This record gives sequence, structure tokens and C-alpha cells, in this order.
Amino acid sequence: MNSDRFAHLNQRPGRPEERGGPSGSLWTIRDHLERYAEPGADGRVFIGAKGATPRRNHFNRLWRKASADAGIKNLHFHDLRHTGNTLAASTGASTRELMSRMGHSTARAALIYQHASAERDRLIADALSALVDKGRKTKKEQDPKRKGHAGDTTD
Repeated sequence: MNSDRFAHLNQRPGRPEERGGPSGSLWTIRDHLERYAEPGADGRVFIGAKGATPRRNHFNRLWRKASADAGIKNLHFHDLRHTGNTLAASTGASTRELMSRMGHSTARAALIYQHASAERDRLIADALSALVDKGRKTKKEQDPKRKGHAGDTTD
């Protein structure tokens, strides 16, 4: 790998997620750094063909083309940050942990992602309850002779 600042991606022991990201994305990060990033601890992650920092309008054109080639419409590069933060919040990460991952000094942004996660958690819980209710027999449908869990206990 050509960048000292990402050397931790190759380190052992420890689970990949303890090293900063999901294990499934490590090969993608390594490949990108080898092909496109500038070497060294202070190297840029994105450099153009001539070794310069890509200008925003040029990068956006490349991003839109790559997104279209992948069959993805209306995805902005910054959306990846929002997706990552929402997924991190959905794991139960604390406000402090989210702040650290996002590089924020206040809890305001982290709380937005935690709130989105809490709303999703409520929807999931409601859906699970609906499945249980659907699977539960009504009192009329239950076997009156059966008692307890296995039919041989009183409750």
C-alpha cells in the first residue's frame, strides 16, 4: 500500500471494523490507494492524471459518469458520507463515537444520524410486532385441550 496513513488497514490483530471500516470495503480502499492516491502520510486520496488535485467541476463530471456506468442515478459524492454516518448510527454507536468518526466537535450532527436510526428502529419494531400478531392464533383457533408450551404443563 502506498500510503502510511492507511497502513492500519493491513495490521493484525483486530477485526477489520476495529481498524476504521467494514471488512468488505477494505479491498476497495486498498485498490484505490494503490492506483489513484498520492503516497505518504499527507498524500491526497484523490489526484488527477497529471498529479494535481481534481477541480470540483471535473471531479463531479467523473463522479456522474462513474455513477451512471454503475446504474446509479442522482447520487452525489457527499451522499456517501451521509450513508456511512446513518449506517454507523444504526449499529448503536454512541454520540461520542459518531462525533469521532465524522470529525465533529459538537453532538448536533451525530444526533441527527442517531434520530434517523431511532426512527428506523421504531419501524422495524412495528413490523416485527405485526409479524408476531399475524402468526398468533386467536383464542377461538387455539386448542382448548392444550395447556402450557408443550401441552403437558399448566401454564
